[in-house]
Amino acid sequence: MFGLFKKKSEKDKLYEQYKKLTKEAHSLSSNNRKLSDQKVYEAEEIMKKLENLN
Repeated sequence: MFGLFKKKSEKDKLYEQYKKLTKEAHSLSSNNRKLSDQKVYEAEEIMKKLENLN
């Protein structure tokens, strides 16, 4: 309850984006391989940003 109004850090925001993109890539992998590969690439770029924050 006390964390309800706590702002997310940049690291948390990037990790949420990463999870969302990997989930989209997985669901697209059976229908549209090219778009799935693009989502995986975007997720990898976000993971590089996360590693640079550490």
